[in-house]
Amino acid sequence: MADLAQLEAAAEQRWLAGWLAGPTRTRYEELPPQPGDLAPDLELPDTSGDPRRLSEFWAHGPALAIFMRHFGCSCLMERWEGLKIELADYADAGARVLAICQAEPMRARAVAERRKYEFPLLCDPDLRAYRAFGLLEGQPAQILHDFPWEPGDEETARTQFLEPRRGTERAVVDSPWQRPGECVIGADGMIVLAHRYQCCEDFPPKTVLLGAIGAAGG
Repeated sequence: MADLAQLEAAAEQRWLAGWLAGPTRTRYEELPPQPGDLAPDLELPDTSGDPRRLSEFWAHGPALAIFMRHFGCSCLMERWEGLKIELADYADAGARVLAICQAEPMRARAVAERRKYEFPLLCDPDLRAYRAFGLLEGQPAQILHDFPWEPGDEETARTQFLEPRRGTERAVVDSPWQRPGECVIGADGMIVLAHRYQCCEDFPPKTVLLGAIGAAGG
């Protein structure tokens, strides 16, 4: 079994390969799941490696499913700073919160413990759930904004991202292009809200999420 350092090194190499190649999944080949559709019900491991079905989180009431950016993204850190203040409101509204990340259980557990995530964290390194819920990769402008990006530019990748951030909370790992999303799902398994980020900072307002939770029967 790979140790944590080996997993982090492999995740870094995935980020580099993705950066050099650029985004590839930026268009829908078919309609993604929409409000009124049944939510995809996949089985993913949690941070202990135990398999969990997504539907267990909305079996007894609404769920807010948060699909994360990679762990080194500053936008994910900003989202967590706001989210941890809001969690009690979602619980009071009757919703369970879960998050899906791009890491394997060992890496996910280390980050969740260090950052003190207050919700179950499921692991989707193959991005199956991201795809099933219709979350595309972002164009460079959506992810990097006005930062100049060119395919194959390894020097920029290494000198401005990979090397200075290695070993920090902002270490680059996994997919550099995967866009996040947040979905509210009712106890009947129906999607009530599918918020697919248009850019990294496209956080849904708390009032929108609470409204969707209420509509879902929370």
